[in-house]
Amino acid sequence: MDKNLVFHKPLFEEAAKLAEIYALRDNKTCDSTVLDTFIWKDLYNTEIYVEDEAAIVLMKDDKGYFAAMPYCSEEKLPQYFEALRDYFRDELKSPLRIDLADENALNALGLLDNPGFIVEEEFDLKDYLYDAEELRTLPGKKFQKKRNLINKFMKDYDGRWNYKTMCCVDEYFLEEFMNNWIEKRLSEGVESKETLILEKEGVIELLRNCDKVTYRIGGIFIDEILQAFTIGSYNSREKMVVISIEKGNSEIPGIYQVINQQFLLNSYEDAKLVNREDDMGIDGLRQAKESYSPIGYARKYRVCEKCAVLGQFCKTA
Repeated sequence: MDKNLVFHKPLFEEAAKLAEIYALRDNKTCDSTVLDTFIWKDLYNTEIYVEDEAAIVLMKDDKGYFAAMPYCSEEKLPQYFEALRDYFRDELKSPLRIDLADENALNALGLLDNPGFIVEEEFDLKDYLYDAEELRTLPGKKFQKKRNLINKFMKDYDGRWNYKTMCCVDEYFLEEFMNNWIEKRLSEGVESKETLILEKEGVIELLRNCDKVTYRIGGIFIDEILQAFTIGSYNSREKMVVISIEKGNSEIPGIYQVINQQFLLNSYEDAKLVNREDDMGIDGLRQAKESYSPIGYARKYRVCEKCAVLGQFCKTA
């Protein structure tokens, strides 16, 4: 496939078009919506190539360039995969590397049996999938602890809390929350300052462009102060909500359980699936996600080309 791939920074004006393209084939990973593309575009130096029925996302980290699996129909996936492979070889002088590749794409391309590629599952980056109705209603014994925490929160903050679907006029509240969040995370030494600041800037910029990107933000306010928020978007093809960000004041018991439930009750009443993304290999986060009884996982893979011509392999570690 002879394609001249010219990349540029993602523009919010392209978000609606990208959302249509991302939904052209089956994909249950969190990368099936455009929200993460825009939130993390500065952290990963993201650039995109867009056509009427296809998009390619190029990123860069400390190991070099890598790409997402091309976004297009399954029928056209082999064509755009080869175009991306050519771009890495001819322009970047590097073997192709794709991170977070979904299983459907691997099977459609036959990569699992292709001796020209190394395909490795990224175990810590698998997405957790849940039954949406279970997360709304929290039925039965397995969710008893969740219900107890919610009931305690309701009792302790009766008359003092409210849920709100947030928009651009709420920028002040979101920025104040993120400033406090960054200060707390830095004191704990959990994340780098650069990552935290870029995440904050990505969220604020997203809020400022709420008329261009389809997503929802839900917040829990106590005494008119934002204490938790969630950002999510919808994959209509899979009838799936993707929760890209969920943050709360951990000093308030039940705050995470409340924002989790309220967001689904108020924003995505018709969703069948919920994708709560990965646990990044963090034990505490893994335990929290497992405690909600996932019904499955969207597994993701790294694809690295073996390249005898270039005399190298893509870097995997």
